[in-house]
Amino acid sequence: MFRQVANRPAPQQKVQGLSWFAIVRLGLVQASLGSIVVLTNSTLNRVMVVELSLAAIIPGLLVGIHYAVQLSRPVWGHRSDVGRSRTTWILGGLALLAVSGTAAAGTTFLFEASFTLGLIAAVAAYTLIGVGIGASGTCLLALMAAKTAPERRASAATITWMLMIAGIVVTSIVTGINLDPYSHVRLVTVTAITGVIVLGVSALAVTGIERQPSIIGDRDRKPAGSFRESVREVWSDPEARLLTLFIFMSMLAYSTQDLVLEPYAGLLFGMTPGETTQLSGTQHGGVFLGMAVVGIAGGLFSRKRPGLIKFFIVSGCLGSGLALALLSMSASYAPAWPLSANIFALGFMNGAFAVAAVGTMMVLAGAGKSTNEGVRMGVWGAAQAVSFGLGGVAGTIVLTLGRWSTGDDGTAFTLVFALEAVLFLMSALIALRIGIQTAPLPDFTAKKAPSAIPAE
Repeated sequence: MFRQVANRPAPQQKVQGLSWFAIVRLGLVQASLGSIVVLTNSTLNRVMVVELSLAAIIPGLLVGIHYAVQLSRPVWGHRSDVGRSRTTWILGGLALLAVSGTAAAGTTFLFEASFTLGLIAAVAAYTLIGVGIGASGTCLLALMAAKTAPERRASAATITWMLMIAGIVVTSIVTGINLDPYSHVRLVTVTAITGVIVLGVSALAVTGIERQPSIIGDRDRKPAGSFRESVREVWSDPEARLLTLFIFMSMLAYSTQDLVLEPYAGLLFGMTPGETTQLSGTQHGGVFLGMAVVGIAGGLFSRKRPGLIKFFIVSGCLGSGLALALLSMSASYAPAWPLSANIFALGFMNGAFAVAAVGTMMVLAGAGKSTNEGVRMGVWGAAQAVSFGLGGVAGTIVLTLGRWSTGDDGTAFTLVFALEAVLFLMSALIALRIGIQTAPLPDFTAKKAPSAIPAE
């Protein structure tokens, strides 16, 4: 009798999955990823354009390379699905990211000595950056989706993303202060120290998470099949396809200004590298606040108003477009324009639409017939990577062509920001056509949230 009772499963413990503390720990790993990426995508980009006087298309193409490499995210996700350790992929990818990020910062010395040598080294470094981001980021989100109970997945995604934004903000502010007065040595040193710190924090944060028991829902699903079968299953899901399309378009809109904002602040507003890095922190601070406000509002009102999530996504896209339209006007009034306030508003609206999309992605990751969270996260991650790569390249190409054709920096930047505003309008139109309003928003006021998305 006693043996039978002892062997009986404990439903409550298995359904609960990861505790909130464990979810916050995984959020620290996501914050670590953001801390390194912000240095390579924002700060190093500005140094290449302003301090090294390279054409804006050079860092644009380099960042495009690391996003192109991330097209293989579904492969890494599948390997973690059928393997025994997502933790190894997470920490191995993060370590590679830290080393290659420092190497990318070191290419500033080579560019001054020889453009050809600098470009070759930068291509190699950014290729490895893409491998590190893809392997670590995909497997991290897959681990969270696999170990988190369905009713907590949307909230877990939001908490994780907010911690990532917090990591970016803190890194932008701290490194911005330590980069002035600027030198290449200082840039390499700051990047290396950042990599060592975040790798140590991540190793402590992820330890033991994967050994926690799986939830009942995952045990009822069949194991992941071959890579081709897993991809076919994801793409046959209409909700997954619609979410993929929205992620692609909205992230394309989001990323078009990513590589031109800091050069814009440096060229037209006379900001130093440290000041433009802090401006990036201001933007991500707005994103963080936007996520928090929408998350709290969703917890209070989403159950009474099931269409609220679509409202947040559409209004966030439209608000982002408006903020960019205002930013396109700022070139005519620089340096008197309230640039920081404009950038903060843009970040706030970005966070508003992103939090609902991320929550929906986390819920759908565990909605498959098989345990293929890694492939699902890989498909959506690949869509995001493609859009980010295209956005960065498109922004720098438009900027470069605008500068060559008009001979005026202000007009060239205006074209970039206006293009991005149009892309956000298109994203809002796509959001109106899909059924993402059925996904639960994070509920910070209730004990439980809806556990699944109804079929369309």
